[in-house]
Amino acid sequence: MEEYSAPAPRVAEFFAGMGLVRMALEQTGCNVVFANDISETKQRIYEANFGAGEFLRADIRDLRGNQIPQVEIATASFPCTDLSLAGNRAGLNGGESSMLREFLRIIVEMGDRRPRSVLLENVVGLATSGGGRDLAEAIASLNGLGYICDLVMVDAKWFLPQSRPRVFVMAADTPLVGTVDWRPTELRPKWIKKFVGKHPNVRMQAAPLPDPPSHQSHLVYFVDHHSSADPIWWHGARFEDFLASLSPIQANRLQAMRSADYKTFATAYRRTRYGKAVWEIRADDIAGCLRTGRGGSSRQALVEAGQGEVRARWMTAREYARLQGAPDVCLGNVTEAQARFALGDAVCVPAVTWLLKHYLQLLRRQGIADSQLVTGYA
Repeated sequence: MEEYSAPAPRVAEFFAGMGLVRMALEQTGCNVVFANDISETKQRIYEANFGAGEFLRADIRDLRGNQIPQVEIATASFPCTDLSLAGNRAGLNGGESSMLREFLRIIVEMGDRRPRSVLLENVVGLATSGGGRDLAEAIASLNGLGYICDLVMVDAKWFLPQSRPRVFVMAADTPLVGTVDWRPTELRPKWIKKFVGKHPNVRMQAAPLPDPPSHQSHLVYFVDHHSSADPIWWHGARFEDFLASLSPIQANRLQAMRSADYKTFATAYRRTRYGKAVWEIRADDIAGCLRTGRGGSSRQALVEAGQGEVRARWMTAREYARLQGAPDVCLGNVTEAQARFALGDAVCVPAVTWLLKHYLQLLRRQGIADSQLVTGYA
């Protein structure tokens, strides 16, 4: 399959965060000409990596369509707070996730300058929020603007040792050639076929995307290695409380790690079970989904064990960055906690890069993503 090349499609990214979507866009040959987010912390990280030229920090409710430059693509990783299973589940009527409607308002206001393609990204909770009504509203709204929508689920674990499934809605103003049916695959699991069947009035198309890659990397290559004397490890009452909270199954899992003749790593989350805070250790070789520590989410810890020893500590922002596929990202002049929050609220770069690469190739064949072929909305 031929690689995507110039001319580069121009992109406006909304809810731009700290810039990991932009990293994926640039890796697929796109040219970001506008970026918006409301967070000062995320702006500082974004500008530390890309400069201040394209970034406008503002409440999206204050933006108007005439402020957005000519673009071929618009992306929106809108807030997941009201959609996440760890959140309040208020859906698109919630105070934060409702900002999707503001993004769509801006697209309307752009009139005949609106982009030829739109990419939405959010948590899998979008699929079940409001019994599926919120996702149906998003797609129907895009249909009303002249777009035909595709729907896929991409998991970071196909690229890196992090479990992070995300829903992507890919919208284009022209039917794509070679669309396939909705038979369940890794990219389009059964719930997508069920959703399409339940909403026959929405305009959708299943683009012929390849199978995702198989995960090959291991957690050990993504974590920092500290000596047993490093104060980063938990000691005293904190460590004892961690051990005491483990259920028999979890304690046996940790003992198996401790008894091994080599060091292994696992991640752990603190959860509430039967009204009591407990720690649970993953049994596989990947991290749990990196989170913001907000809206009911739990910060992630790392366990190192083997050769009769066991230790635990909080994961670092740099480990978060590696697990998001951005090992060299400049975290700027922010605190460790702020960096972790921004990274937990971001995207997995290689996952988005993979999807964009293959989708842009389909768009380019029909001139949808080619800036030299676009003079306005067709």
